[in-house]
Amino acid sequence: MERSCLQKTQSLVGDWRDDLYSTLIYHPKFLSGIVPSSVVLTSFQVMSRVFLIWAVTHSVKEVQSEDSVLLFVIAWTITEIIRYSFYTFSLLNHLPYIIKWARYTLFIVLYPMGVTGELLTIYAALPFVRQAGLYSISLPNKYNFSFDYYAFLILVMISYIPLFPQLYFHMIHQRRKVLSRTEEHKKFD
Repeated sequence: MERSCLQKTQSLVGDWRDDLYSTLIYHPKFLSGIVPSSVVLTSFQVMSRVFLIWAVTHSVKEVQSEDSVLLFVIAWTITEIIRYSFYTFSLLNHLPYIIKWARYTLFIVLYPMGVTGELLTIYAALPFVRQAGLYSISLPNKYNFSFDYYAFLILVMISYIPLFPQLYFHMIHQRRKVLSRTEEHKKFD
């Protein structure tokens, strides 16, 4: 079966980038010096991306051609280009206003776009996960333990209900704080 352009790109970029990106969690010194974010928020974001790439998109081949994958890949890619441009220019002490503005404004569209793609991809994977019993463990077994990956994915989707608004409004608050400070400095210059 011929792989789509998106699948090839995702394989080339996603495999190494997400694995390398996940190492940021284990390097708090690196995080505190370069990435001015909470280790908890960064860990949550990185682990959710690694989960979506490996445990959903990579594991359920049938969803790899869904438009929803393209939706979250585009949102993530633009977000990361902006984020790392912001970090790079900040480290060089030469942050153009357009980069700062993009970092604290474009998430308004990109964040819901990415979340929509993520949720639609998980939703598209559900029938295949249920049919194959993917990653599920049923009783009886020698460990007397069961796990239903299908139910777990539904719980993951439900978890977006309380988490998305919290993270989104945190970014709105950050936007107001950072961009209003920039506007005040412009008045005095």
